[in-house]
Amino acid sequence: MTNHYVKRTGLVPVRTFAVVFGAAASLAAAPLLSAPAHAAAVTFAYPNGQSVEDFYKVRSNKPLWFEAGHPTAAAQALMWLLNSAKTDGLDPAKYNPDEIREALQRASKGKDGAVQKADLLLSNAFIAYARDLRATRPADVQYVDPALHIGPPSPLRLLQDAARAASLKDYVANMGWMNPDYVALRRALVSGNYADEKQRELLAINLDRARILPADAPRYLVVNTATQRLYMYDGGKLADSMKVVVGQSTADRKTPPMAGFLYNAALNPYWNVPPDLVWDDVGIFVEKYGLNYLKTRGYQVLSDWGDNPTVVDPATVDWDAVKSGKIQIRVRQLPGPENFLGKVKYTFSNPFGVYLHDTIRRELLDKDTRLYSGGCIRLEDAARLGRWLFGHDLQATSDDPEILVKLERPVPVYVTYMTAVPSGSTITYLDDVYGWDAKRMAELGSVGDSVTAAR
Repeated sequence: MTNHYVKRTGLVPVRTFAVVFGAAASLAAAPLLSAPAHAAAVTFAYPNGQSVEDFYKVRSNKPLWFEAGHPTAAAQALMWLLNSAKTDGLDPAKYNPDEIREALQRASKGKDGAVQKADLLLSNAFIAYARDLRATRPADVQYVDPALHIGPPSPLRLLQDAARAASLKDYVANMGWMNPDYVALRRALVSGNYADEKQRELLAINLDRARILPADAPRYLVVNTATQRLYMYDGGKLADSMKVVVGQSTADRKTPPMAGFLYNAALNPYWNVPPDLVWDDVGIFVEKYGLNYLKTRGYQVLSDWGDNPTVVDPATVDWDAVKSGKIQIRVRQLPGPENFLGKVKYTFSNPFGVYLHDTIRRELLDKDTRLYSGGCIRLEDAARLGRWLFGHDLQATSDDPEILVKLERPVPVYVTYMTAVPSGSTITYLDDVYGWDAKRMAELGSVGDSVTAAR
């Protein structure tokens, strides 16, 4: 299935970008996801100093999964995960559970070297499983910043994190290398904690979406277009959240799923009107109120999309041609009280020209469903987000446009579409406002209608 998202903002003419959604497997079994690998022997080839063997060298071959010659509860928790890997869209046979069980039996009989061999098999299986879960796969998201696409942790890092955990059993049982939302959705699937087949399907679809969410990023932002909220995470904990307005549900205005770094804020921003929206957002008012509308609202017609355009007399523009789509023009709105971006925008690199910004349309934030933008993300409290990002209030030192304030460290932003959301020990099912759940189910040949529940 291919969705086309149109570039909404930015400084170049509109183009269409295709986002290819990954195919999923049959709905007959528990998972809806396609297994990325077939059953095969687990083999490793990693940089020097990063392998499983290097981990054991550091600890003088001390077992990780055994105590006093017996497998620990952590080993049992790991075996349970491996045996249920089909829930993750993975093939359990890839992790050699039969060979591990035989090795555990030999270890229980006290055969020479059996504990070390069984422990190594468990570690190899753990690494293979954890890295498969953390590996990037085609899903409803694009990594738009290469710096964020770092791949799964090394075997050494994963094993060290496990060994340092206060409780190895809890670390494995709670899948400490994954985001807690992923773990909660997985548990609901495995335990059968759903009311009907539709909810099971939604759990599996959203399980795949939750894979992009970070497990160990110190600070990050999540925008869930299904809830129309932004969430701020610090130290793995939810620090704050706020309402947002996201893209409309029409095909060309939906806010696309993506992951990228937020690098800076721009105070007193221009609003460059997307060329394909010039008529709908500006031209119809010129037709209704005359050219003076442009002056009163702070709009300029510019000569081109370069860095140094000249201002064009709007009276020289063929507005009928703009209306019919025969020509496209560049229109930008100057900073000021009428500017649709408000006082600040927060930008991160992406081919869709989407960013987070202040808004003058405060009344839209009072709506229960907030799908009104052209794709960008309008913030309930842009100043509060700025304080969280920068640690202080952002104040423009002049009336100059586009005053850039750089973050000391970039903050990851994950724009996702989670319609099954963990809430304590329960799962909240949300409206399929963009219709992507229904499309995914139709692609899979399933029932097709998403479950609607109270927010």
